[in-house]
Amino acid sequence: MGTPAKEGGDEDKSTSHNTTETKKRSIEEELTFLKRVSCTRYQVQIGFVPNMKVPADIIVNDDLQNLLVQELHESCCGPKSGAGSSFIPAVRQAANVAALPGIVGASLAMPDVHSGYGFCIGNVAAFDMDDPAAIISPGGVGFDINCGVRLIRTNLMESDVGESVREELADAMFKNIPVGVGVDGDIPCDMKELNTLLSEGINWAVEKGYAWEEDRDHCEENGRMETADPKFV
Repeated sequence: MGTPAKEGGDEDKSTSHNTTETKKRSIEEELTFLKRVSCTRYQVQIGFVPNMKVPADIIVNDDLQNLLVQELHESCCGPKSGAGSSFIPAVRQAANVAALPGIVGASLAMPDVHSGYGFCIGNVAAFDMDDPAAIISPGGVGFDINCGVRLIRTNLMESDVGESVREELADAMFKNIPVGVGVDGDIPCDMKELNTLLSEGINWAVEKGYAWEEDRDHCEENGRMETADPKFV
């Protein structure tokens, strides 16, 4: 199995590749786009996937890097390389994020990086709010773990939400939306109630008045997994 280019390699490698892929590349060709920047950082250079606007920087040591290369190898010539396979390795997912409109700096992948859904797990990206083409991606927040991300449209304009209102709004949301660690909060929930919540999911929230009926249609698994069993948690 090949390895990424070492630190101090060809500085112009990223510009020498055509950004339009005309055929499936071999694992050796794929690895020419990976450059070791330091002992804990690898860079996926522009050109690895079409339309990359910035590089993808992956924070991993040698052991973790080997796992990423293994994923890439499997997608090129392993059991996940078939035409019917929907598997996308983390390296390619991080590069795809680097092609999103409005991204700034780099597509970053933390040490827990592995193949995910859209964004790879551990992927972090920032987008320029002043760029009219920039995007907001729920996938970048993490809907693959059913964490209840919700995008709500309001009739407020940016001019209606000044700095002081923004701070007040953020404080109110933090106070009223269960988040983080601790035992205190505005929603009373003992162990019996917690078990009901874990098994019933959004049905519990609807019954308690914390959600609307139509919210089920906008939640993964309709807000409740049929096989959920709190005693396995």
